Amino acid sequence: MPVRPVKLVFSSAVPRNFRLLEELERGEKGIGDGTVSYGMDDSDDIFMRSWTGTIIGPHNSVHEGRIYQLKLFCDKDYPDKPPTVRFYSRINMTCVNQDNGLVEPKHFSLLANWKREYTMEKILTDLKREMASSHNRKLPQAPEGSTFGIC
Repeated sequence: MPVRPVKLVFSSAVPRNFRLLEELERGEKGIGDGTVSYGMDDSDDIFMRSWTGTIIGPHNSVHEGRIYQLKLFCDKDYPDKPPTVRFYSRINMTCVNQDNGLVEPKHFSLLANWKREYTMEKILTDLKREMASSHNRKLPQAPEGSTFGIC
């Protein structure tokens, strides 16, 4: 009787810290056209929870040329669950809570329909795309430099 080879199946899920190290490396190298960036708040945080993101507003919108700062918090369940995303810079968008700057998952489909393979880079590039959408690109904005002041 011939011996059949045994097929071993391994989980392809990258552990949380390896995933975050990959994201950190990518963020440090720069993303695309340079209008979106991110990095860790505290290099001593071994759990890699707190991150800062930056988005330069898209052309042909009220956001053009503005620099927006965000905070991303990756809890212990990241990347299986999305990070908490909060604008520090004041911005008027349909998916952002105007009291505290929180990007509300129920109004931002990427967070509402989160998939493990999504990244902080994808969140930032999708937020930039959302700024340029027809329902956000002409909304009145607070003076440049205004903040939610709670991050």
